Amino acid sequence: MKNLSVIFMGTPLFSVPILEALINNTNVIGVVTAPDAYVGRKKILTPCPVKQLALDNGIKVISPRRLREEYDEILELKPDIIITCAYGQIVPKEVLDAPRLGCINIHASLLPKYRGASPIQSAIMNGEKETGITLMYMAEGLDTGDIIKEEKVLIEDNDNLETLSNKLSLLGSEMIIKELPSIVNGTNDRIVQDDSLASYVGLIKREDEHLSFDDTSVNIYNKIRAFSPSPYVNFILDDNEYKLVEGSPIEIDIKDKDAIPGTIIWESRNSFIVKTKDEGLMVLKIKPVGKNVMNVGDFKNGYHDSLVGKVLK
Repeated sequence: MKNLSVIFMGTPLFSVPILEALINNTNVIGVVTAPDAYVGRKKILTPCPVKQLALDNGIKVISPRRLREEYDEILELKPDIIITCAYGQIVPKEVLDAPRLGCINIHASLLPKYRGASPIQSAIMNGEKETGITLMYMAEGLDTGDIIKEEKVLIEDNDNLETLSNKLSLLGSEMIIKELPSIVNGTNDRIVQDDSLASYVGLIKREDEHLSFDDTSVNIYNKIRAFSPSPYVNFILDDNEYKLVEGSPIEIDIKDKDAIPGTIIWESRNSFIVKTKDEGLMVLKIKPVGKNVMNVGDFKNGYHDSLVGKVLK
């Protein structure tokens, strides 16, 4: 497939294994990705992971701020095919119609479930037991195009955003190379999505990171996993924000069942238990704003007070 000219569109680390596979197996003539962004406390202008990989391989990079208005450079390259994965902008019809083999998207869910921007976080938060990768022809709607291939991945109880993303990213890189011949030859089965089964998930917002203890222990644990290792969920203690890094559901004594959700009902040297809607959550690691992750024991050494009876909000 080295004679197949490809433009790849993607931005985050999740997209890197897919681009690597395409570089090794096709002729990647261009990469479309997000503009450089200011990163860290020192606000250093930094290229995204996909751009850095493209530059390392001498591939032309295009970084439009508004793809709907800035796509002439893409059309001028005249690719055989465009492949996208977690790019972050809507691809206009002019670009969708340009390649002779069309535009293919690699989406991290089993479509039509979890169309949209946050399928991996949503699958974990909702307690799904499996998810997967869908290869699809792109259409003007949001993840509405015909399905080329789907493959499933089990979601383990200890999977978090990072581990599940890694599994799905590697699966996507394998699938696209395996299915490219059928795309080029037009021999794949184009499966029309059943829109009646569709669900949509949006971008993760700052307010989505806040943790409510007026929920079940399992649901809270799932949310912790879905936001780990970044950006983490957060809670408020004594008007200060903390990120909850590590915790797990735990059954509590019947005497604590009537406690208000969010109340710390027990503590030891290295942990504390927070009352949830139904049971408890044992908290093991937290991260104060502007500081490193620490275990509860180190946090308590500087707190100089009992945590029992405190209410997390």
